[in-house]
Order: sequence, then structure tokens, then C-alpha cells
Amino acid sequence: MTARAPAKTTKQQQSMTDAELADLQKSTFGYFLKETNPANGMVPDSTKEHAAASIAAIGFALTAYPVAVEREYLTRGEAIGRVLTTLRFFWNGPQGTGPDAIGYQGFYYHFLLMATGQRAPDAELSTIDTAFLIAGALTAAQFFDRDTPEEQEIRTLADALYARVDWQWAQNGRLKVSHGWKPETGFIKHWWDGYTEALILYALGLGSPTHPLPAASYAAWAESYRWTKLYDIEFLYAGPLFVHQLSHVWIDFRGIQDEYMRGKGIDYFENSRRAAYVQQQYGIRNPKGFAGYGEYSWGITASDGPGPARRTVRGRPRTFYDYKARAIPTGPDDGTLAPWAVVASLPFAPELVLPTIKYFDEKFPEMTSEYGFKCSYNPTFSNGASGASWISQGYYGLDQGPIVMMIENYRSGLTWRLLRQCPYIRMGLRRAGFTGGWLTRE
Repeated sequence: MTARAPAKTTKQQQSMTDAELADLQKSTFGYFLKETNPANGMVPDSTKEHAAASIAAIGFALTAYPVAVEREYLTRGEAIGRVLTTLRFFWNGPQGTGPDAIGYQGFYYHFLLMATGQRAPDAELSTIDTAFLIAGALTAAQFFDRDTPEEQEIRTLADALYARVDWQWAQNGRLKVSHGWKPETGFIKHWWDGYTEALILYALGLGSPTHPLPAASYAAWAESYRWTKLYDIEFLYAGPLFVHQLSHVWIDFRGIQDEYMRGKGIDYFENSRRAAYVQQQYGIRNPKGFAGYGEYSWGITASDGPGPARRTVRGRPRTFYDYKARAIPTGPDDGTLAPWAVVASLPFAPELVLPTIKYFDEKFPEMTSEYGFKCSYNPTFSNGASGASWISQGYYGLDQGPIVMMIENYRSGLTWRLLRQCPYIRMGLRRAGFTGGWLTRE
């Protein structure tokens, strides 16, 4: 299927150059370089004051360090030191149900205190964020492959951390995997099913050498998939753009298919390409009438926002949210767009993404500062008498990581190449029913 072409404009938007893209990648990596606690490897969820560390952001940092070595942001020795500090902390940190535990059953609490790494107040044991952490550890293990004591230790620790995760426990007697658990209340009453960012979770769970998920768990997860057609484009639906990206940070889905995708005649990579086109078409059509949407203004995803607030804008009542998983076509959508989500679609549709990044850079230069693009902006929610668009003041590790890695996957395919060689990923994909392409050849 050929996606509908972008609407015609009187002047073709210029694309971001290779040099500009490289500068964006380097400045974005600065978040991990400067915000990480060197004593324990903790990476803050955001740059907001008193933010806790996020284990997802730590997983992205572990994935980004090989990129930093290849691009000479860090020496190999500097990156090794950061990786070892992080992996040693998680391996040696207490597991259990007590107040000092940082995790349980091989999983970890979503948020940890930056200074000590202890559980942040009321944080849940998160299965998906643990998956991101483990994916980062395995990426580092694949990259640091030399026969030195330090690099051997990286591989040993990554394997041990992965082996300790009890994916079967997280099923809580069901086929699907729970979102998480708290010692105070037990398992969260939500399960990973339908097409979500948990594709990487199931690949890791199925590939476990110690506590593997059964193949039936993947089938149960996929049975509620929703194939849809929007703007004359057919694809496996997920409303927020990040769903079509996060698992792809690590896994190269080009040319490999599970049973569902074999039935549709495409792969998940092609599905994400279509999702980018759908997002752009939503921006062009702008069905809810927000300011600033268009051919080069799109990117509806989980992001910071100007709310919570209610305002009447040009005679129309509007509800604005703070951090929320925004989605298309039915919402929630409050006029907030996220440049990071556009950049993270770069490998799928560079013909759409590169001109859009350039537009962001030129139209909203105030969106760029020390760590590249800020999280999000909202032209409908203006700031007082100046009429300027609302712009998020914070950076989020969950945004910064995909920018660094997806630019690199576009430029060199480094992370994809590393994880294609990971035996656990290969086993997990095979147990999920994936065949073809590099999974067969390599």
C-alpha cells in the first residue's frame, strides 16, 4: 500500500542536513552525560526539580553509551565506567518486599531516588520499565565484547540481571503479563494486551533462559490487536505515536514477521512507517481545530502539557492536560505536539521527518536549548499577552533516549545491529513466531 502523499504547499520545506542531525543527536545525549548521578548510574525521569530516577531512562542511557563511544562523545573507558557503575548498582541492590528493596523477583521499581537509588514514594514495580532497563543492559553487553576484565564483567552482570527476572511470576497465574506490583497492594489490575510498547517486553520474556513466558502468552497478547484504516492508510492501530517506536529502538523489525503480520503481508517496521503518515495526515486535517497543526506540525504522543487547565480559545471551550498519553484520532488531544516523537520516527519515514524537524527548528527556535528539543509545545495554549505558544520547560529521559537511538539507527543501524546478534532477543522472537529476514540469515 502506498500512503497518501503530503498535501501540496507553495514552498517545499527544507530538510535537516546530516550535520544538523548530528548536532541534535549530540546535544540530546548531553542529558545522559550531565544529568546522570556518577555514583550509582541513576538518570532522572526529567529535569524538573526533585525528579526521581526512572529505570526506563536508565535503560536508555545504557543503550546510548555505545552510541556515545562510536560518535566519540565518550571514550570507551568512560562509557565502561558508567555502564559498570549502573549494572553493579542494580545487581547488588536489595531485592525483596522490605522497605530498603529496589526491586523484587528481578524486576525494579519504576522510580528510584537519585541520591540513594532507594524506592521513590509509592512507586510501582514496573514490568515494562524493567524491560527497557534490561534491553539497555543487553545492548551494552553486545557492544562491550572485548576480552578484558571490565568488559567481561559487563557481559556477566547483564546476563545475571536478565536471568533473575521472573517473567512467570509477573503473569500472576494468567497468560498475559501484569503492568506491575506493589508490596502494599499486590499486582496492578492491568495487563499487557493489544498492540502497545510491550512488544519488547514479550520478546525478552519469551527469550528468558531461566523463567520464560510460554508462547501462548504472546498469542494472548496479540489476540486483541486492532487493524484499522485511517485516511486511506491501513495499519495496526495504536493512538499514541510512541507505541510505534519504543520497541523499535532495540529490535530491527525489517523483514521479520509474526503470525499476525504474515497475515497482513507487512512487518512492524512498515506498520510504523504507516503510523507516521497517519500522524502527519491527522495534522493536515486537524479535525479538532487546534492552532499550528499542519504538514510539518504533527506528533501526538505521551508528553508534557500546559494543563491541567480549562480555557475558552476563540470562542471554543478547551481542556488542557499536563503529562498524558495523547492519541489520534479520537484523543485525548489538546493541541500539544512533541518533536521528540517525530524524531523517533526518523528510520521509518525520513522523507516526512527531516523536513518536519527542520520546520520545528526554524519556526520555534526557543524550543531548542542545552539538550536539544524540549519535550513539547502547544500553539493553542498561548502564554499571556505575548501570544507565544506554550513550550515545555522540562526534558524527559524517556524522550531523550529515543532521539539519540533512532537517529543512530537511521545513520548507522548500530543498536539494531547489536541486538540482532543477541541470542536472547533471537530466541524470544522465534518463540513469538517471528520468521524471515535477518532472523533466518544470521
